[in-house]
Amino acid sequence: MNLVDVQKIKQQFGIIGNDPALLRAIDTAIQVAHTDLSVLITGESGVGKEFFPKIVHSNSVRKHGKYIAVNCGAIPEGTIDSELFGHVKGAFTGAVNERKGYFSEADGGTIFLDEVAELPLSTQARLLRVLENGEFLRVGSSDVEKTNVRIVCATNVDLPSAIADGRFREDLYYRLNTVPISVPALRKRGEDVVLLFKKFSMDFAAKYNVPKVQLDESAKKLLVQYSWPGNIRQLKNVAEQISILELNREVGGDVLSRYLPQPLKSNLPMCSSRSGDRKTFESEREILYSVLFDMRRDITDLKNQIESLRAAQENVKTETPYYTEADEVPVIRQQLPSSYHIQPSKVHFEPVENVVDEYVEEALSLEDVEKRTIMLALERNKGKRRNAAKELNISERTLYRKIKEYGIE
Repeated sequence: MNLVDVQKIKQQFGIIGNDPALLRAIDTAIQVAHTDLSVLITGESGVGKEFFPKIVHSNSVRKHGKYIAVNCGAIPEGTIDSELFGHVKGAFTGAVNERKGYFSEADGGTIFLDEVAELPLSTQARLLRVLENGEFLRVGSSDVEKTNVRIVCATNVDLPSAIADGRFREDLYYRLNTVPISVPALRKRGEDVVLLFKKFSMDFAAKYNVPKVQLDESAKKLLVQYSWPGNIRQLKNVAEQISILELNREVGGDVLSRYLPQPLKSNLPMCSSRSGDRKTFESEREILYSVLFDMRRDITDLKNQIESLRAAQENVKTETPYYTEADEVPVIRQQLPSSYHIQPSKVHFEPVENVVDEYVEEALSLEDVEKRTIMLALERNKGKRRNAAKELNISERTLYRKIKEYGIE
């Protein structure tokens, strides 16, 4: 480890601390900067991972190229492909012009993908292709484009666990993890906590024009022993609060403890979950698929319940014998008494001629009735055929024809 180079980098980027793990991480970044190897920076949120991509870029041959930092967790899933790789005109609704992505803009430079574990699986596949051969496709285009870019990634997620849960591609993990850099948490850096607090108190004293805050031994001991779940970001907030609110610039452990949140205590039963039963959703698509599958399962259960109720109702009904063609249908035989005889009934038939005569006479009587009706109508209207036709509700032409047919004068 070249301590001179490490000290120079610490002064250049304002890094405070002498923890061996921190110095080793800085030295690794300096050594890998002269290559084009992919770098994966891991560490908890708030430990200062954003400094290390800048160290790699500023000490590489690409330092005169562009440096673009992208927060992958802050970009919506539906637009992240367009942001990273660009799109052509008409690729989607609202794409009125073509646009270059970050990989095109950073050609010849360095791109820093923060929170890389938040990338959707489809975008991870695109990123893997860029890492392998420097090729990518714009959204809505079929033309392959190439880029020459150095990729540095960072995450606070345990990627092996994410791979086991199916949230991160294993092949992409090994491609990114060419050179790993682990940034230590603040609670593991010992006396660096006191040095950082002094640095922040001096900065806020100059910013707010107030005297610098001094810590006694009990306060320093409390700083070192505290767990700092928010790491450097939380320490900076505590230093700013004390610089503004405390009138006494000599702060002891009892005063400092009021600004350090204690672990939450609850009397409620702890909800324990087995790792095999834990289900996480990393994208809106996975949530929608889960909802659809749940609805499908509920509909299937509802169908089964309806079929069960229908079968129960059929069982309640009175059962009737059912016979198939192969079954022998029982025949009920009843013996009649030997003295039982069927007596034929007497049927009287009238001559056909009489029926025909009655029908003819009835038909002739209808013609006579019609003729008589016309004659009476003419008499009541004093021979005026128009009035008679109106009374009979027929046309004058029909009346003339009937008069001529029946020979009415």
